[in-house]
Amino acid sequence: MTNLETDWWVYLVRCSDQSLYTGVTTDLVRRVDEHNGRQPGGARYTRARRPVALVWSERCNSRSEAQRREAAVRRLSRRQKDRLIDHGDPGVSV
Repeated sequence: MTNLETDWWVYLVRCSDQSLYTGVTTDLVRRVDEHNGRQPGGARYTRARRPVALVWSERCNSRSEAQRREAAVRRLSRRQKDRLIDHGDPGVSV
C-alpha cells in the first residue's frame, strides 16, 4: 500500500511522566495531535500525562494485523519496549 491513509500503524508515545502508551491508528500525526489535545479525541490515559511524543511506529497492512501487533507490544516489559524504541528489536519475537 502506498496511501498512508489506508495503512494502519501501531505506535508508542512517551508521556510527560515517562510512561509509554501503545495504540493503533491510520493517521499518526492526527492521533498524536489528539493525544496532545490539539484536536478532539485522544485517550483518557494520555490526557493527564501531556505532552506526549511519538517514539516508535510500525506500519501494518490491515487493522487486524495492527491490533495483533498492538497486543503483542503491550505484553512486552518496559525494558523490551525501550529496546524496541532504541533498536527496533525488543529481543523477543512478537
